[in-house]
Amino acid sequence: MENKWKSKNLLYAFKNSVNGIKNSIKNQINLKIQILIAIVVVVLGFLFEFNISDFIILTITIFIVFITETINTAIETVVDLCTDEYNEKAKLAKDIAAGAVTLSAINSIIVGVLLFGSKILY
Repeated sequence: MENKWKSKNLLYAFKNSVNGIKNSIKNQINLKIQILIAIVVVVLGFLFEFNISDFIILTITIFIVFITETINTAIETVVDLCTDEYNEKAKLAKDIAAGAVTLSAINSIIVGVLLFGSKILY
């Protein structure tokens, strides 16, 4: 039995993943805000003359937030697909996914304070 969801080839799979990213950006206000913040932070990194190591850390941190936000969106979408009624386990799944985003955001604040703080204080 053929799986109708399976990607036909690598290019098709890549196209689908890009569509997922576009959809997330188009429909998720939190991701739009996170992208705006990321742009500001990268510009500030240039103004503060970050070295390559600083930019590597910054890039990884930014993408961790983007990744957790898109996974959170996927989990929320699947939960909504599975039930229209209130369900404690569905709520728990959504809360845990949102918690992952919060943890990555806290991490990004800590990284930002360390990176920018070291430039300001020294």
